[in-house]
Amino acid sequence: MQKGDRPLFGRVSSRKRGLSPFCIYPIGVVTRLASVSILALTVVSCTNAPPPPDAANYPEGIQALRVEKDDWFRTGDDSPVPPTRREALVPLAYFPVDERYRVPAALTPSSAEPVMVMATSTGQQRPMRRAGRLEFTLLGRELAVTAFVEAEDTAARRLFVPFRDPSNGTETYAGGRYLDLDRTATGLYEVDFNRAYHPYCYYNETYDCPFPPPENRLSVRVQAGERVKK
Repeated sequence: MQKGDRPLFGRVSSRKRGLSPFCIYPIGVVTRLASVSILALTVVSCTNAPPPPDAANYPEGIQALRVEKDDWFRTGDDSPVPPTRREALVPLAYFPVDERYRVPAALTPSSAEPVMVMATSTGQQRPMRRAGRLEFTLLGRELAVTAFVEAEDTAARRLFVPFRDPSNGTETYAGGRYLDLDRTATGLYEVDFNRAYHPYCYYNETYDCPFPPPENRLSVRVQAGERVKK
């Protein structure tokens, strides 16, 4: 996750804010990824609608992003992983890339109270605004999660999707995982759980990370994306 692209949760106050800047990798990492297949950045670069699937190159693109993230976590000056923990945590652990967890979704604008407060890992309260419900089918189940933006973010160019699922506490971090999506003009998205990642507080307790709300608790075990080491 890049320094310059952390307008919301990359800020540091009395506690470090542990949400990525609504992009999965920091700006420095995206810059270093310029030589990596453009496909690997499809979710980051989408504007109006999800890109068409490319089964031939997709797994390699995800793997390339994971290698770059490991490099940043291991050597980056702004790595969220404390130097004393890097040997134990890096390389990060992932589920195998599985295209069943890469699904189309449609965003329905929220009819609920738009602003809510999320509890965080340090006992703080984070005001967030509901952008709407993302509806999709995963492993044969019809599901939905709420997408958020930070309350004071008037531009709302990126969507934050914190979620929990039955893998939490065993295969993944007990506090849940995150997805980030660039907002589209059409309301159509690609939800790719192969890009699901742990909040920074999993690596470093000084980060202040929002917990997924109850409405984002999935009934399907999501065995995709980042996991805890065995």
